[in-house]
Amino acid sequence: MENKKQQNTPLLSVVVTCYRDEGNIAEMHRRLTRVLTDAGFNYEIIFVNDGSPDNSEAVLRDIASRDKKVTVILQARNFGAQNAFTAGMEQSLGQIVVIMDGDLQDPPELIPEFIKKWQEGYEVVYGIRRKREKSMGELKSWIYHMFYVVFNKISYMKVPEDAGEFSLMDRRVVDTINAMPERDRLLRGLRAWVGFKQIGVKYERPERFWGKSTNSLVASTKWARKAIFSFSYAPMEFVSRIAFLTMLLAFVVIVVYLGFYFTKGAPEGFTTLLVVVLFFGAIQLLSLAIIGEYLARVFEETKQRPRYVTKEILNNHRNIDKI
Repeated sequence: MENKKQQNTPLLSVVVTCYRDEGNIAEMHRRLTRVLTDAGFNYEIIFVNDGSPDNSEAVLRDIASRDKKVTVILQARNFGAQNAFTAGMEQSLGQIVVIMDGDLQDPPELIPEFIKKWQEGYEVVYGIRRKREKSMGELKSWIYHMFYVVFNKISYMKVPEDAGEFSLMDRRVVDTINAMPERDRLLRGLRAWVGFKQIGVKYERPERFWGKSTNSLVASTKWARKAIFSFSYAPMEFVSRIAFLTMLLAFVVIVVYLGFYFTKGAPEGFTTLLVVVLFFGAIQLLSLAIIGEYLARVFEETKQRPRYVTKEILNNHRNIDKI
């Protein structure tokens, strides 16, 4: 009876990315299997090992040998979480696709609630962290909050605050994102950009089940840069405004200089001149750095390199090796 019920339900693909998660994987598989089976879903689970240096690959191989509903994608090296999610999304076969981190801070028990929203007609359902884990600390939580406030003011695309990658997407949404040619990806931004009918589901983000977070301040800074330069023209607009203000200031200085020249003679002041030169030199370097950031991203896109390279796929239901 249960098998017949599963045959009448759409296929659900769950994509789980793993990096330094050897102690989380077995528990993630156990909880996912229990939740999906108890709810009567027809499902596949896709684990993506993103070049993890620990024992994650061995754990995943063992699970794949025992559970044929589990597909394991082994990346040739670490290509980053965004590309790991992309690999899983491109491998997925389901009409519905859920993506989540492998550290168990995205609770599998929330998936049935995501499915209910999908059944109500929503094509994107994303988790909103109502309360972050205590280990993050108040200062870091405040920094994250302020980033979203600033980002949503300067960006041409609004991204829901505290909404990470943990989400459900309809096949139409997944196919649309998969078809996008850009290589430097920010999935939560692309998910917002594609549109469709979207809704958030609030949840309390638990502590890591095992291990330490790899989301350092440096990694968060890189993520913030990617978000700003991928979904905002504000840095370029800043350069334009600085250029205009510099021209205006230069015009004022010329007028003042001419006033001194015709009334009191040429003004002296080597120190003032040096300060002005250094100030404008700093502005020029900052402007070049911003322009260079955009040019570097254009350069990376023109290389047309693959987003990731797959070493091996276990239980490959597509029967093809993707690169």
